[in-house]
Amino acid sequence: MNRNLVKGLQVAWELPEFRSGLRHLIDLDEVAVLLAALSVPDHDREVEHSLLSLLRSGLDTIEVREALLLLLEQDEVRRPLVAAAVEPLADRPGQAAAIASAAEDPAVRREVRAVLDSAKVRELIWQAVANQVDDNRFGLIRRAAVLFVRHPSVRRLAWALRRHGVLRELRRKPKSTSVDAGDGERAQA
Repeated sequence: MNRNLVKGLQVAWELPEFRSGLRHLIDLDEVAVLLAALSVPDHDREVEHSLLSLLRSGLDTIEVREALLLLLEQDEVRRPLVAAAVEPLADRPGQAAAIASAAEDPAVRREVRAVLDSAKVRELIWQAVANQVDDNRFGLIRRAAVLFVRHPSVRRLAWALRRHGVLRELRRKPKSTSVDAGDGERAQA
């Protein structure tokens, strides 16, 4: 599972207004335990499946979905979440800047809402996430293609992310920080 996502979820979980809004809908202690387990580098894959199952059931609940979307809409909540998510990308400044730029764009946030409001789209997204967790590359590509071809809201979101360079930066390989041994020796001479 993407460690940036886990870190963003942990930051969100520390916000009292977010937790109080969800307290009557889900078991907060279970989520806290799962997030703690995910933050351990060598966690069990079953922990990922448990969290994904919990997130999936939560997003199918209107109140939980609205609480998550509220995180995107409030500057004082969104900005620390985005900062936490891009902090580990210090070696990929272009990707960090593209993600931060997209998060600040109201059009991107509207498209995220449109995508999450569709039960069919959410189902396909969860299938794609499950394929990724299970390292089923063919299934992931198939689900992504179906999402893009059949659902205009997903296409609009993809174009909105593209305008900010997010898709380009996700494809870009990180720059190597190691110096060729020959270059190091020549620099010393």
